[in-house]
Amino acid sequence: MNGKSRRLILVLFSGLILGLAGYLVLNALNSNIMLFYSPSEITDAQKNGQRLRLGGLVEADSVQIDGLQASFALGDGEGVTQVTFEGALPDLFREGQGVVAQGAFEGNIFKADSVLAKHDENYMPREVADSLKEKGVWQGDTAISN
Repeated sequence: MNGKSRRLILVLFSGLILGLAGYLVLNALNSNIMLFYSPSEITDAQKNGQRLRLGGLVEADSVQIDGLQASFALGDGEGVTQVTFEGALPDLFREGQGVVAQGAFEGNIFKADSVLAKHDENYMPREVADSLKEKGVWQGDTAISN
């Protein structure tokens, strides 16, 4: 085997190794990505158990708490999704509040494994605020729930 053949084999082998490494990295990233949706953006295809983030405003008169079992509705002015959560809700959780729930759908109910609420009166997660602005629900520093 001459030098040219060895270099060609080395380049091909290196390319194969880099391609395999790239595939493994992209595959790992793809399985860990959790996409953000507002209630009106949810389609039946996303209700297949895929993990995602659901953000919006807690609808008025929708919160039901029984011990550590909580049920509430998240809305964005155009759509409403029922959410269940088992655990302690954040201290700042309340009706009209912007929240992001992480979890997956079980049928038409979103089963959250974590609920995040804004940390003060001037903050709302960027994804939630942007989504509400697009729907015309977000009004400056205050949000109005339909």
